[in-house]
Amino acid sequence: MKKILLAISCILYSGITLFSQNIWKYYFTEPASIWEESIPLGNGRIGMMPWGGIDRERIVLNEISLWSGNKQDADNPDAYKYLGEIRKLLFENKNREAQELMYKTFTCKGEGSSGADYGKFENFGNLYIDFTYPDASGTVDYKRTLDLNNALSDVSYTKESIKYTREYFTSFTDDIGIARYTADKPESLSMRISLGRDENYETYASGPVLYIFGKLSAGEGKEGMKYLGMVKVENEGGDLFTNAGDIEIKNADEVTLSISLATNYNGVEQEKLAADLLNKLKGDYKTRKQKHIEKYQNLFNRVDLTLGKNKNSDLPINRRLEAFVNDRTDYDLVALYMQYGRYLLISSTREGGLPPNLQGLWAPQIHTPWNGDYHLNINLQMNLWPAEVCNLSELHLPTIEYVKSLTEPGHKTAKVYYNSDGWVTHILGNVWGFTSPGESPSWGATNTSGAWMCRHLWEHYLYTQDVKYLESVYPTMKGAALFFENMLVEDPNNGYLVTAPTTSPENTYITESGDVLSVCAGSTMDNQIVRELFTNVSQAAKILNTDKQWIKAIETKKQRLAPTTIGKYGQIMEWLNDYEEAEIHHRHVSQLYGLHPGYELTYEKTPELMEAAKKTLERRGDESTGWSMAWKINFWARLKDGDRTYKLIGDLLKPAGKGHGTYPNLFSAHPPMQIDGNFGGCAGIAEMLVQSHAGYIELLPSIPGEWKDGSVKGLKVRGGGEVSFAWKNGKVTDVDFIARTANTFVFKLADDKMGISGTKNYKTENGKLFLHLEKGEIIRISKFP
Repeated sequence: MKKILLAISCILYSGITLFSQNIWKYYFTEPASIWEESIPLGNGRIGMMPWGGIDRERIVLNEISLWSGNKQDADNPDAYKYLGEIRKLLFENKNREAQELMYKTFTCKGEGSSGADYGKFENFGNLYIDFTYPDASGTVDYKRTLDLNNALSDVSYTKESIKYTREYFTSFTDDIGIARYTADKPESLSMRISLGRDENYETYASGPVLYIFGKLSAGEGKEGMKYLGMVKVENEGGDLFTNAGDIEIKNADEVTLSISLATNYNGVEQEKLAADLLNKLKGDYKTRKQKHIEKYQNLFNRVDLTLGKNKNSDLPINRRLEAFVNDRTDYDLVALYMQYGRYLLISSTREGGLPPNLQGLWAPQIHTPWNGDYHLNINLQMNLWPAEVCNLSELHLPTIEYVKSLTEPGHKTAKVYYNSDGWVTHILGNVWGFTSPGESPSWGATNTSGAWMCRHLWEHYLYTQDVKYLESVYPTMKGAALFFENMLVEDPNNGYLVTAPTTSPENTYITESGDVLSVCAGSTMDNQIVRELFTNVSQAAKILNTDKQWIKAIETKKQRLAPTTIGKYGQIMEWLNDYEEAEIHHRHVSQLYGLHPGYELTYEKTPELMEAAKKTLERRGDESTGWSMAWKINFWARLKDGDRTYKLIGDLLKPAGKGHGTYPNLFSAHPPMQIDGNFGGCAGIAEMLVQSHAGYIELLPSIPGEWKDGSVKGLKVRGGGEVSFAWKNGKVTDVDFIARTANTFVFKLADDKMGISGTKNYKTENGKLFLHLEKGEIIRISKFP
């Protein structure tokens, strides 16, 4: 590589000035006919999804803590008695017998995830508004919009020359939902407002307030969660009539609904909270709306992405998705998808709350798919992939606190099943602290979920460099490492230390005798995760200057883990033995954990494994479930194949119909809807633009040749930095970089002449730029004309 020439000046920039915020919206020209066409709104605790019906509006209501079930002891006290025999059978290659024994002895007590004790995330209710119009004329100029810049949704249409307008938001400041109805002609609003739910509810009206309340199931003899919703109706002009179960408005000029939702999760007094939120409302509608927007934009406006538009960019979103199938020059749709992912994360979790579940915090039904829970073998993890790089670090904290909360029940589970120190959790997670294996070992035996979650604790430190925070999470990371220090056992067939029993998540292999099985010893993903955990805990201990002797012990054990290995087809082996896969196109690609989200595999350190990773992905194929395609976007971005990455984005954005892809409102389709695909796709687009996992910062590592020009603002990098840059003809032209903490930042620069201003503290070496910056220091790197 040619020597990089640098022009130096000592100008300190006061802020990033290259980039302004784009307008981000999508719209429909008709009401929703299915939930996946309605508009998601949320403030991290409550959610609303209005459908926009002309005669009947339905607003689906959610509150993230509304769960059935209860805290339970699901650990099987007899399980450990059989651990030795299960391992013996595995090491004797009697895997079928080992799996059969596990089904009898090594599962959770009771029904597991299908039982009432485990519970499920449930819909809070539905708010219905039935409209009466002066006449029955047709509707024209209908438009229903999601405004991502302001976290608002609006509906407008005209009937008999009267324009009707609706506006919805879930307030980030007042913590309530708002629905506002207006018309451009006085006395034109007449409606009946009611609440309902599929089961376990009562409702009534008193004065200008509607109530819905109830108690969920919790298992035999258990007290279920209680909830209360209140809708306060305010009308300007016209008359308000209160009936037994609804409120009727006649001939009003304007109607505003204030929607307050609460549960008694964690001892909250739901009646007091719901009432207090309404009673504390201050200011007029315009002022409260503006405060909501300002607080939301404090998060959303940190990042922006500009890519090219085409003739399809102004289409309704459902038609825009359809057009993208055959014409992928609507690059702005990709930028919208990334910003939509950030919007969904901001809307579905917040500091002091719960992590986003399989559906974020939105659900139209009582019986949510997969309980709407926390699946811990990729799904919850993928939900948080955008948090750091997309400049929403504080939204990582609810998940980090959730992981910390698992250590107490997980310590008991570790003792009961493995007689190990530390803590463990398996694939299933709920708000009640469930850590036991699942009811089916074929998927429920995976025991590296807690270790995987610990990478999120470490990643938050890498991006923030907050040592005080690291001190707070180190015991959790250490506890996970202690479990594997104790639990790992030597495989007499090869001398490696392995996890046993375990699985490669949800996948099956074929033995020489023709058995199709799941249970194994030492899957590749487990080896990669445990190796990563030991490495991260060791680094954390060194930073904190603690546990010097203990980290020597885990470093020694780390050397005895099986290496990532290439199989007979040139692929990364998924198991210790080079088994045939029962389903070659399986949705999980767990053996590539070390490529992404891990970074064991890089071109600098493991070029042969990078080629084997490509072979693995070719064998797996591209099209799969929504979240699987999102993961593959990240894989190919790490492999620095921009064109293949963009092809996967096209696959992810295909209209779902009855299959995989994307629903009309941009929700990701497993199917059914799973929000992890949205978050994984968002993170994958960011991964195309900037990478910082390999010890240096690389800009545009994996963009397609079609993205000739563009700019991005505010992405974060490991080490505590924030980068914005523009490019032209595929080459970076201007970079603004902010050091959010004092550190040395390493840039891998292209073969172009670049100039730098704002600092003298730099050096170049082997095509890399080393910047030594103080906290708050801002520099600019520009291409010479």
